[in-house]
Amino acid sequence: MKILVLNSGSSSQKACLYEIGETLPIHPPECLWESRIEWDTETAEVTTKANGVTETKNAVVESREQVLKDVLSTMWSGNAPVIGSASNIDTVGHRIVHGGPHFEDPVAITPEVRYAIAAVSAFAPLHIRSELEGVRTIENLLGGVPQMAVFDTGFHRQMPREAAVYPGPYEWFENGIRRYGFHGINHQYCAGRAAQLLGRDLRSLKLVTCHLGNGCSITAIDGGRSMDTTMGFTPLDGLMMGTRSGSVDPGILTFLMREHQLDAAEIDRVLNQESGLLGVSGISADLRDILAGIREGHKRAKLAFDIYVHRIRSAIGGMAAVLGGIDALVFTGGVGENSPEVRAAACGTLGYLGLTLDAGKNARPSLDEDISGSDSLVSVLVIRAEEDWAIAAECWKLARTAALVEVKA
Repeated sequence: MKILVLNSGSSSQKACLYEIGETLPIHPPECLWESRIEWDTETAEVTTKANGVTETKNAVVESREQVLKDVLSTMWSGNAPVIGSASNIDTVGHRIVHGGPHFEDPVAITPEVRYAIAAVSAFAPLHIRSELEGVRTIENLLGGVPQMAVFDTGFHRQMPREAAVYPGPYEWFENGIRRYGFHGINHQYCAGRAAQLLGRDLRSLKLVTCHLGNGCSITAIDGGRSMDTTMGFTPLDGLMMGTRSGSVDPGILTFLMREHQLDAAEIDRVLNQESGLLGVSGISADLRDILAGIREGHKRAKLAFDIYVHRIRSAIGGMAAVLGGIDALVFTGGVGENSPEVRAAACGTLGYLGLTLDAGKNARPSLDEDISGSDSLVSVLVIRAEEDWAIAAECWKLARTAALVEVKA
């Protein structure tokens, strides 16, 4: 079965093509073809990889849909085609960032499902608009190929109410204002992968998973179930991020509205685009630039790093308390996988949990490796984020279930 995965964002578009046989492999396979589009106002940078060939070019954006169609068509008509025609694609899976109050499990995209996704667009307007644009593009390019939605909030939908309900008027919860959590696809994947690496039954494990990238979240997982997570009603909540503030006193916002006459759009811009590592350092939202600034003696870069790590430590400790202890701490995402400085700093005060790092392994880890010290009571794992593969696997399961139902009928 050939499964195309689309991961649509407001500023980028990723796509991967996987081939899965009669059984799911234990380890994620390499995709047959992949692409990434970085959108700008009038141009887009397009990178494709297939058959060992990587190509990067700039495209004029007359319409985002046309650019995406042109990129997808390279699977069967480019310089390194991997399939004979568009009809070789069996199903398409979409990462949908917000399932709202209705969706938890992956579902086939029907007109009713598409309408329901659009109905919660106010929760994540830029993402959902891009994701529905991807659904429409596939429909126009590939006709009636089955399309499936996998929800980034789905893993967190079973969080206990004490974690999910905000302490405002209860009507908030009744009207869909609650902690939804995000990065759920990867948090769930990392939990399963951690169980594999440790040779343990997932149902016996208490895990804290740290998804650290441009967006950051930490989740407490008990027996494979999300018990708490740092992101909330929107992806803005929780940890300090690249350009997002994370949690701030809501009184700051009313102060800014009252004393500086900022409106909702201005506050949204400040919190989402002008805060976090960028806002504090004044240098960059990229942690690599922050670390370079520290080496050059830049004081605000050092402050930004210290705040970033402080928030991570605080969240790990809070999640460990929710779980009543942890068996493993997982680092994943671009920063989690690639920054030994962040891992070392984050773990530096966690000795009270019985956690130690192996300095050598932390400095040069292989992905999907335990980097804890030989005397550590807690495993520390570095796990590669495999969000696209997790979506493909869910689509494979859903398609197989649908096929079995048809056979029985």
